[in-house]
Amino acid sequence: MTELSETNAGGEATPDTAGPLGASNKERIGSLDFIRGIAVMGILWANIVAFGQPESAYFWPGGFLSGDGDPSGVLWLVQLVLIDGKMRGLFTLLFGAGMYLFMEKAWARGAGRALQARRLFWLMLFGTIHFYFIWHGDILMSYAFVGFIGLACLKWARRTQMIIGLLGYISGAILLLPVMALPYFIAETPLGESAVYADMREGMMTQKAADLAEGQEVADLRIEGSYADFVAYNFTENLTDPLFYFFLALLETLPLMLIGMALYRTGLFDGGIPRSKLLKWGWAGVIVGSLLTAAVGWWAISEGLGYYASLAAFFGFSPLPRLPVTLGLAALLVAYAPRADSAIGSRITAAGRMAFSNYLGTSILMLFVFHGWALGLFGQLGRSTLFLVVVATWAIMLLWSKPWLERFRYGPLEWLWRCLTYGRLFPIRR
Repeated sequence: MTELSETNAGGEATPDTAGPLGASNKERIGSLDFIRGIAVMGILWANIVAFGQPESAYFWPGGFLSGDGDPSGVLWLVQLVLIDGKMRGLFTLLFGAGMYLFMEKAWARGAGRALQARRLFWLMLFGTIHFYFIWHGDILMSYAFVGFIGLACLKWARRTQMIIGLLGYISGAILLLPVMALPYFIAETPLGESAVYADMREGMMTQKAADLAEGQEVADLRIEGSYADFVAYNFTENLTDPLFYFFLALLETLPLMLIGMALYRTGLFDGGIPRSKLLKWGWAGVIVGSLLTAAVGWWAISEGLGYYASLAAFFGFSPLPRLPVTLGLAALLVAYAPRADSAIGSRITAAGRMAFSNYLGTSILMLFVFHGWALGLFGQLGRSTLFLVVVATWAIMLLWSKPWLERFRYGPLEWLWRCLTYGRLFPIRR
């Protein structure tokens, strides 16, 4: 979600015009915008259940207040295999690439990392507002947090960035695996029936009940409470949640950010890698990772999609095969980006250039769609109906982004972020 346009050597604002989608262009790399457009649209699909149903419904079909309308679990499986974590992963790769691109331009003008630090400070503030006043699923604060750490890694050799990123991600996934998978074996298999695990099983059942009760409390708040009640709840019950998210960010976001930096420096996004290799390795990563993830999903379905089996599938077993899918998607989107100059492709690219505005704008729109003091659809829509909300929101993104950029240099929030970073007003009209 990093807005990539900068000033030229003379300090004047550039027109912020994308170059050829697959070409080397340091002013603006069109493939980054195209991938970012895909990601900002896909991340809504990933989050729509959490917007419109209790938090547990994100991974567990039984969490739907109205029933998910997916008795076979096929739609749940599609979400797990195609979407979950992949769009966030793409965003994070692009965040790392964008950080390095930003600093290349800053270094060329004689600026240092302090400029990037100011940029990250304002991103943290945007994320804080987003988390406490709009939606608790914010990722901007975590990006700003790992971005500050990433400042120390900018001048590492690209090989070092890649190795540390890959090892960090794999280590984080391995660390989470027993934490997320063990509860299933204790709570939902005969193993937990033995006297040795009786207390642990009881504790897990108690924790499940507490989690569901908290989810129902939040659901009641969204259905019956006012906006003031919603904000007050976030400042009391969810006040310290970002600290936990920061910890998780060290396990996934930081490694992917480093990988994104290394991929940018390798030339992934600006034509530095032959298209044949992008297609070969991209399809290999997507196919192998997706098949492994599908196997995880079918296993969970065979287990009846219990609470802890679903938890293990989403957060325990799927992160490792998710990595090749995410990297493969990035390669494929770069490979196909030069062919995305069609009417729809140019609109996706425009949505990507305004990803910051579209990301936050989507959260604001969902606030009005689902909360009881507005349209009040929270808890009422099944999985397939929620997807219709996604499609309608995609249409809004695609319809407004391109006309806006034909009249203005930047998206509204991209422009505000830029002005705050540099401490001066930039012209926004073309």
